[in-house]
Amino acid sequence: MNELATPDALLLHRIQFAANISFHILFPTITIALGWVLLFFKLRFNKTGEQFWMDAYGFWVKIFALTFALGVVSGITMSFQFGTNWPGFMQTVGNIAGPLLAYEVLTAFFLEATFLGIMLFGMRRVSNRVHTLATVLVAGGTTLSAFWILVLNSWMHTPAGFEMRPNDAGQLVAFATDWWAIIFNPSFPYRFAHMMTGSFVTVAFLIAGISAYRWLKGDKSAAVRASLRTAVVMAALLVPTQIVLGDLHGLNTLKHQPAKLAAMEGIWETQAGAPAVLFGIPDQQARMNRYEISIPKLASFYLTHDWDGVVVGLNDFQGKHPPVAPVFWSFRVMVGTGLVMLAMGLGGAALLWRKKGEWPDLYAKALVVMSFSGWIATLAGWYTTEVGRQPWLVHGVLSTAQAAAATPAPLIATTLALYVTVYLALIVAYISVVFYMARKAAGLVAAPTEASGGPRNRGALGSASRPSTSDAMS
Repeated sequence: MNELATPDALLLHRIQFAANISFHILFPTITIALGWVLLFFKLRFNKTGEQFWMDAYGFWVKIFALTFALGVVSGITMSFQFGTNWPGFMQTVGNIAGPLLAYEVLTAFFLEATFLGIMLFGMRRVSNRVHTLATVLVAGGTTLSAFWILVLNSWMHTPAGFEMRPNDAGQLVAFATDWWAIIFNPSFPYRFAHMMTGSFVTVAFLIAGISAYRWLKGDKSAAVRASLRTAVVMAALLVPTQIVLGDLHGLNTLKHQPAKLAAMEGIWETQAGAPAVLFGIPDQQARMNRYEISIPKLASFYLTHDWDGVVVGLNDFQGKHPPVAPVFWSFRVMVGTGLVMLAMGLGGAALLWRKKGEWPDLYAKALVVMSFSGWIATLAGWYTTEVGRQPWLVHGVLSTAQAAAATPAPLIATTLALYVTVYLALIVAYISVVFYMARKAAGLVAAPTEASGGPRNRGALGSASRPSTSDAMS
């Protein structure tokens, strides 16, 4: 095993990787689901011949491409950190992590990157069937990419299908004994379903928010109405689904990672009839919550489905549980954001039913504010999951301290500052460009033509970029 990093260096390693993954995950969270929404728009156009579906497709495929590009760049940077920051990870479990990462590149990334070009530039150059097939392959590629990455991430939480034995150098390393057990490890089905649904919820609010922004700018075209209606229905259906999946994922965590679950709930003592802590300030040194507000027995009920069910507390894992406060608070941010999303989704569905597609300005403005709320929920959930795994990098197999490089702390701090500066600039630029594209699209709808002086609706790619109705029917 490598020389161990100092405590300061280890903390900086963790912060740097957290900064990288926090930036990177924002973009796949959008592309995973947006590819399928684009396919829905395309299939609706193919079936009905209504041009506004292709106008919606044309606008959102450009945002997909922008998002995909940032995801690729940040993903490459992150992969390098396996070597620069965490050499012990690949040295110990590379026999499992390496193939899974390779599968993601070979079966998913190449698929997305190749056929995205046809989606963007092939509308007038290939048949409608081929263009639709390209959209199918890109959407499938995003999901396949998520599949392999979440297989590896889930295996790190609930490792299975391997054994530890010495390599030629005498170091204990992981060797695969059952790839089916590795891929379908105990937490994978729950994590995959939870992440996929979270991606669709994120995209629902992104589409709803940007469409509402265009609506408020005066763009009340059929494409905006269709996009907004689709997004609101998605939110109304999927946010309750996500809550159910989150409950199932929590029960799986209780079984396989009880220390993480105890930190999420802020439960220190093992007890029957454990309370649900609504608010409190965890004090890890005193082993208690200060200013606690809780509901008796409720945690036992929703964790064990028994009012008197036993929940194991943090004091049973002293020295081997995660830092409590970050996990406790990130979990509550995730849940709080989810509840606001639930209210917005159900409220939007009620308005859609009552107003028949007319959106009050107040609700539209609220949707604009919620445009990137999925990012908040995703990051909070990711912090809950990943910080909650500490002190392990691979649960029960490899600790973060064992895997970290013995790099001087000042050097890590310097690169961390550079990373954060660039990432913050890119996030601001990305959000600014998305809203700029929305304003531009709204302007195209509202701008008069020179010939008629009347309004025109050319769509996001312009009339020269879209297939004709006759092409769609071929």
